[in-house]
Amino acid sequence: MGDVDVLESVLSKDEALIGGVTPDVASRPTDCPDYDVTRLVDHLVEWMASFAAAAEGSAPADDPAGSSADPTPDPAARFREHAERCVAAWREQGTERTVRFMSSDLPAGAVLAMTLMEFATHGCDLARATDRPVPFTDAELELVLERALVTLPDQYRGDGQPFGPRVDVPDTAPAVDRLRGFMGRTP
Repeated sequence: MGDVDVLESVLSKDEALIGGVTPDVASRPTDCPDYDVTRLVDHLVEWMASFAAAAEGSAPADDPAGSSADPTPDPAARFREHAERCVAAWREQGTERTVRFMSSDLPAGAVLAMTLMEFATHGCDLARATDRPVPFTDAELELVLERALVTLPDQYRGDGQPFGPRVDVPDTAPAVDRLRGFMGRTP
């Protein structure tokens, strides 16, 4: 499977996770310290819009980091809309170009790798917080981890940074645990 195929599969599974959020789990904490389930779902929708805009070569309407804390109406449908745009743009325009993302011009392949990291990791977070199994295959998670290892340098980890420090996980651990550990989560 190629990166865009894996992305399409991951996003489809994220959509199902988002659509399965019920009121009784909405306020549960997640592995993201500032987010309960509702806020994590909104984060996923907001960032999907930004990643779709980058893939399309257009500017996002808003900075997702500065979005309101109001829950997104019909989040699964909104997520699907942005996910379909994102996947279509990667398929049509490819990754041999530069795209604008978060006020920087970046190689498209790096932005695609960031998209994979963001949505596989937060999909795992959402599954755990809602007591559902992680829906991603080992092959999908291995590819995401492979991309993450070359995309996420340590300079973006720690206090005041968007990612926590790596959590040591044995090389023999399942792919989901190795990805979670690399992304700063305790498996």
